[in-house]
Amino acid sequence: MTVRIERLVTSGQFSLDGGTWDVENNVWIVGDEREVIVIDAAHDAEAIARAVDDRRLSAIVCTHAHNDHVNAAPALADLTGATIWLHPDDLPLWRQTHPHRDPDRHLLDGQVLEAAGTDLTVLHTPGHAPGAVCLYDPALATVFTGDTLFQGGPGATGRSYSHFPTIIDSIRDRLLTLPPETKVLTGHGDPTTIGSEAPHLEEWLARGH
Repeated sequence: MTVRIERLVTSGQFSLDGGTWDVENNVWIVGDEREVIVIDAAHDAEAIARAVDDRRLSAIVCTHAHNDHVNAAPALADLTGATIWLHPDDLPLWRQTHPHRDPDRHLLDGQVLEAAGTDLTVLHTPGHAPGAVCLYDPALATVFTGDTLFQGGPGATGRSYSHFPTIIDSIRDRLLTLPPETKVLTGHGDPTTIGSEAPHLEEWLARGH
């Protein structure tokens, strides 16, 4: 069966360090007509469940634990029976949003998540958050980058638990080494490619954070 990637955009708020911002998030649904995984259950569990429809949701994979990427994860898991996956370095952030429920499984660098016809390799890419990960499937020529890499540069590093030199190292060493034609599907906004972003590394360094 053919694997397809679907994008659902949900709206809500991101809160950290005492501030709150209105945001729109990309929720990625990856799989075939029988089984899917969700990458970043943001804001609206019922809308995500409707998009999954009658397919089996086997996993909810969190690219990091900022509230706008995980706030719907427990409710979606309760609706569907899916397993929630998160890198353990982001547990402190997770517990700010969900103090009474931990994720079900820990993501580990180099691990391959096999589900719904996909083989997603976990790339630990700290910087935006300590446990930030990207998910790379060479067969789909696609990497899901969460808030690590966007069209136009790295994710934000101006708040708690983030660090600009670390995100630059992650992008340079883990992402820009991927084939240039690799599609970059982000946590917010429009997609890009590795080849489109790679030439701008020195500009980002000069810009700094």
